[in-house]
Amino acid sequence: MEAPPTVGVEEEFLLVDPRTGAPVGRNADVARTAADLGIELQLEITRCQVETSTRVHTSTGELLRELRELRRGAAACAEKNDALLLAAAVPPSGPDDLSITSTPRYHRIAENFGRLAYDQGLCGAHVHVAVPNREVALQVSNFLRPWLPLLLALTANSAIYRGGETGYASWRNILWRRWPSAGPPPHFDSLDDYDTRVESMLSLGVILDRKMVYWDVRPSITFPTVEVRVSDVPATAEESALLATLVRAAVMTARHATRVPIISEETLHAAYWKAAHEGIDGPAINPLDGRTLPVEELLDDLIGRLHAALEELGDLDFVTATVRSLLTRGNGARRQLTAFRLRGEITDVVGELAEATLHACR
Repeated sequence: MEAPPTVGVEEEFLLVDPRTGAPVGRNADVARTAADLGIELQLEITRCQVETSTRVHTSTGELLRELRELRRGAAACAEKNDALLLAAAVPPSGPDDLSITSTPRYHRIAENFGRLAYDQGLCGAHVHVAVPNREVALQVSNFLRPWLPLLLALTANSAIYRGGETGYASWRNILWRRWPSAGPPPHFDSLDDYDTRVESMLSLGVILDRKMVYWDVRPSITFPTVEVRVSDVPATAEESALLATLVRAAVMTARHATRVPIISEETLHAAYWKAAHEGIDGPAINPLDGRTLPVEELLDDLIGRLHAALEELGDLDFVTATVRSLLTRGNGARRQLTAFRLRGEITDVVGELAEATLHACR
């Protein structure tokens, strides 16, 4: 029997002033402190962001343990530099423009894409699942397309932005899709189809390199994996582990799927907007048939389709219990809105986000 694929997770975090919640440009300092302690942090395009990367894992329990360790370690390094680490997908307060991390590539992006780069400060989670080749990665991409809005709704964590309510559960997703290569991937007929589309974007100048293929599912450029990038950074490590487990089970299921429905771009974009707007607290659109239904029902449908893979992984109980808890307690978007509506104070939102970031990590 073929062994289940390995999985790893990258999480992006904000660095903010612990008193005001405004972004602070100290990612290089925090990364240096982390390196001295044997922790590797990557720098993102704006100086208020850092990224952690887990090792590859074969069990959800070990993945969750490392996610907690990385959050705890990164938070301690931030604190040593008078910054607060937040698992928040957009800055809850602060200036309109964010300073760019000083690397040649990031400066080149800023020169070519202007305000899009300076507006960035957007934090997501990227799940990598091992696949044997790029063809399988595209098979997974086609299978996952209808379910990407649901994964977005589940992880939505950007309801408050620069001092006020956005009206969306995932404002990050709305901002992110302004990039010309971002959003749901097309349905790919073949590897040649994928390569042709990427070469077209390069030749037209809408991306500068292949790393700027920002589709929400893509064959990884760096690793032998398929990379799923649709989600906000989840509020808690448990939610990140849930996301990774669902994606891993979806990869296993996709490899045995005999038929994958082709969803129209119009229907998929409508489902994306609905997911970004409502999160888990409103109706969802099922892209497979265009019906509107409660998020819980769509989640039950997805878990049912992944049932065999989740049982093989030994993760069915973890997924059902974590989903139940999430729907009851709320995701990051609901947490933010509850805290903000209590007194209208950003400091309450920052406190709630800080607590969620290190929930069960101590």
